[in-house]
Amino acid sequence: MPKALPLMIQGTSSDAGKSAIATAFCRIFAQAGHKTAPFKSQNMALNSYVTIDGKEIGRAQGVQAEAAGVLATTDMNPILIKPTRDSESQIVVNGEPYKNMKAMAYRKEFFDEGLRIIGESYSRLADAYERIVIEGAGSPAEINLNDRELVNMRVARLTNAPVILVADIERGGVFASLVGTLQLLEPQDRDRVIGVIINRFRGDVTLLEPGLNWFEEYTGKPVLGVVPFIPDLWIDAEDSLILHRYQGQRETPRDIDIAVLRYPRISNFTDVDPFFVEPDCRMRFVTRLEELGEPDLIILPGSKNTLEDLQFLRETGLADRIQELHREGKTYVIGLCGGYQMLGESIHDPDGVESPLRELVGLGLIPMVTTMEPRKTTVLSRGTASFAGGQLVLEGYEIHMGQSVYTENDAPFIQLEDRSDGYCAEDRKLIGTYFHGLFHNDDFRTLLLNAIRTKKGLVPLADRPSFVALREQGYDLLADTVRQHVKVEVIEEQMRLYQENEVHVR
Repeated sequence: MPKALPLMIQGTSSDAGKSAIATAFCRIFAQAGHKTAPFKSQNMALNSYVTIDGKEIGRAQGVQAEAAGVLATTDMNPILIKPTRDSESQIVVNGEPYKNMKAMAYRKEFFDEGLRIIGESYSRLADAYERIVIEGAGSPAEINLNDRELVNMRVARLTNAPVILVADIERGGVFASLVGTLQLLEPQDRDRVIGVIINRFRGDVTLLEPGLNWFEEYTGKPVLGVVPFIPDLWIDAEDSLILHRYQGQRETPRDIDIAVLRYPRISNFTDVDPFFVEPDCRMRFVTRLEELGEPDLIILPGSKNTLEDLQFLRETGLADRIQELHREGKTYVIGLCGGYQMLGESIHDPDGVESPLRELVGLGLIPMVTTMEPRKTTVLSRGTASFAGGQLVLEGYEIHMGQSVYTENDAPFIQLEDRSDGYCAEDRKLIGTYFHGLFHNDDFRTLLLNAIRTKKGLVPLADRPSFVALREQGYDLLADTVRQHVKVEVIEEQMRLYQENEVHVR
């Protein structure tokens, strides 16, 4: 019989804070000496994570595995859905591309297979770990989807996990969302909810107490905790829904202005998170030409539909403006993954791997042609690079469709053991690479920002924050905060009771 004790975190909506609360419990259980694994049966996200064996899972589960101090595996997220266009997604199963499917086809054709895959993955985890923290998706009260859902209450029943319902008070209407969600659940599923957590609270909690008392009396469900808002918590997000939180940050003038292009299918946008902790950087996401201005650095991030996002840059006039700023030597330009492909001469997709568009002219800044191929590259990578007078060891990960070939002599950016990657112009003001996580390398980020400061006649900064250390500290801060404000002992007792009275209902 599996030995693991499961706990499931569900939410009243997307972006309620499920991932953060699940991450906290992964850390809490690990700190208590329990071998702990995260689990999300089905994840829809464009931010992904590469496992040590070169497979792809949702970024949140990779982060949660880090918080638990274990290596991430595909069993922690057996099904990953990566939207490529409206109503169409790439389905990744056990870390590898399965096929592109329309939403209705996935719902009708994949359900039984998906349930089998989920059950097998969970069973392997349950045999190998002592605690499993399961994360739901969206809301369990999506009554139009619940007959064939694969990620919320069906998984709670399959694993016999008690459920905590999380609601975000920042959205407003927190009691309405909690009560409404509970009322829309089937009676057996409502009974499985052992209590609720109110997330991202600011202010004096005593002012909330009348509402908490009313809620407990009205629903019969305990409030297990009120978790305060934690500022500057640098833990990777998985969903582009979180991008609204990036807007408006660092609005005060700073020495270095960084513009990140936010195209419709932006992916792995957390690549730029380290710049938010830099004291001299103003970070902003740009979708319109009038927002761009003359930044010191333009970043073209990854994309899940490179051709259509390139078309977006052309239609908005952003492509022309980037080319102009580069010619004038005013702005550093760095493209990552799909953004790197866009900087080339052209992109071809003859088999419609990502898009019905078959060919587009690129920005023409790198002498390179990219052809999309069905085979996906997913790998952890490590290499060396020369930049701004420094010889650096760079670590990152690659997740991309397509192969890029130079049309002239190449100028590789990173030298790996068996190949080279990317492009770096002689003046170092233009860089392209397939390496995600480039800016998480503290030494490279320091040299880049100080090179920009020197170009502007500013004194380089000697001491910059270590983002790697800040993220590790973030796991501890999150765990400490949840432990302080949530009834963890009550939750653990409920976990034990559920497994002692094991009843599986599908």
